[in-house]
Amino acid sequence: MSITRRVLWPVGAGLAGAVFLTAIYFGIVSLAESPQHALDLFWQERWIVLPIILGFGVQSALYIILKKRLFVPVANPGPSGALTGMGGTTSTLAMVACCAHHVTDVLPILGLTAAAAFLAQYQTAFMLVGLGTTLTGIAVMSVILIKERRKALQHYNISAHAVPQES
Repeated sequence: MSITRRVLWPVGAGLAGAVFLTAIYFGIVSLAESPQHALDLFWQERWIVLPIILGFGVQSALYIILKKRLFVPVANPGPSGALTGMGGTTSTLAMVACCAHHVTDVLPILGLTAAAAFLAQYQTAFMLVGLGTTLTGIAVMSVILIKERRKALQHYNISAHAVPQES
């Protein structure tokens, strides 16, 4: 496998994941309010929004590394797919929670108003949970990669140092 492929796949997946989450964030806020408000809110909440976006990008890259077996022959990628999905879903919900209270300005439906008020009240908590889930996913996938790399190196060292026996 070429080094280009081993680098381009994860970098592409990481960028795609970060761009996807950023697009969701800006899309929801822009639709609910305005593109200018989306930029203002992003700048105001950058301390939590940027780590969520970047973390999801890293998580997406690690998932591709495990899934495509780019650096080590991973026998079992473990819960990496589920963690990536959970991290992405939680991060997306955190982004929605960030601006959900604006939806009530556009769509004053009683049930939606109550849900939006709840999300707005606990916006920071949802965003911290999203970040925590993403960091957990990164940690689990890193542990899987390290463990599989150690197994591969151990196998390589045993095979490389095996002395042929004389008959």
